[in-house]
Amino acid sequence: MKMKRILATALAVMMAMSLAACGQKSEQSANSGSDTKSTTIHLWATGSDNVRQVYEALSADFNGNAEANQGYQVELNFLLSGTGGQGMPDMLASACKSNQTNTEYDLVDLGGDDLSKVVSLVGTDGFMKLDKSKIPNSSRVRAESADAAEFCQPYRGTTVVLAYNSQNVTEVPTTAEELYQWIKDHPGRFAYNVPGTGGAGDSFVRTTVYNCIDDQEAMTSDDPKWMDQWDEGFAKLAELHPYMYKSGGSIVYPNKNQGALDLLSQGEIDMCPMWADMLLSQRAAGTVPAYIKMATIQPSFTGAVQSLLIPNFGSNPDGAYIFIDYMLSDTAQQILVKEMAAIPLVDVSGMDMTGYEDLKDLDVGSFRTLSIGDLGTNFNERWDNEIGSLG
Repeated sequence: MKMKRILATALAVMMAMSLAACGQKSEQSANSGSDTKSTTIHLWATGSDNVRQVYEALSADFNGNAEANQGYQVELNFLLSGTGGQGMPDMLASACKSNQTNTEYDLVDLGGDDLSKVVSLVGTDGFMKLDKSKIPNSSRVRAESADAAEFCQPYRGTTVVLAYNSQNVTEVPTTAEELYQWIKDHPGRFAYNVPGTGGAGDSFVRTTVYNCIDDQEAMTSDDPKWMDQWDEGFAKLAELHPYMYKSGGSIVYPNKNQGALDLLSQGEIDMCPMWADMLLSQRAAGTVPAYIKMATIQPSFTGAVQSLLIPNFGSNPDGAYIFIDYMLSDTAQQILVKEMAAIPLVDVSGMDMTGYEDLKDLDVGSFRTLSIGDLGTNFNERWDNEIGSLG
């Protein structure tokens, strides 16, 4: 089995440059009369380290299962998020716009803002419309992507929930307004991570702002016109600011999702927004106490499906289809549940959900999608200037 290449985002620019040469070499090889078929599937993914770990487990299982891989081997290229440098949306857009062919972008994992950004940059021109007849297991999936649905194959769900200490919280808020009132009634016992350092904090601040915008189109638009309607929501965040978690007498917003979850686990706070998969996987591992529970509110925090797409400038679509179908198998879905508490998109009746029973109650069909592309950068900058600087 080939060694997987785990790439830091700092290497992304170098890789993007080398892909042009790789594409030229592949094209020259094809034109030389060679009919050798590549058995390597170059898979690209990005995210936190838990995503890397689960993809390593999935790659190892696929590569070691002759029935599943049908002679192909997957090679993982992973870009760790939050480390600076060029991100995958920009890399894909660059390859598409420069008309590269036969590159090593055989299969890419995208969702949320990353998918929205790629679509805003190049539309769907850079991707193959999926032939579902080549993905037999796709008939089992009960979800679809909010963006570019014909080009995306969802394989897992994820959502932000309200995590709370059940020993201290007896009446759990069920609506956003009840949550805001709970925060005011329990000063210092709620926290959310700095937006831009983790999706749970992003979800809290964005839903707080977008709950104040009546037009639901805003939730999935990167049109700058919506920035003019952020004022009411940012005023709400400023109103809540004095009631946030304090350390040393000052308001402190923890860094990253893990920072907020650590405060909750250590009893420093009683409630925070958190990714369901992160909470459940750490609770199952024993690093989060069993009395840390989760709930949903209305309007809900955001959730989404993560999808696989086949760039039309890759070099192995046949292998990509085989790996996509594998990802929708019971074996792969079970790995996703056990390794990262991902929300499965297939019937779980034949799967072992011990320790992850809460996932059964999360309906991917009712997830609230918020995908605003590059507006996310403007949003986070405004939060830094108007909320994070309040002290």
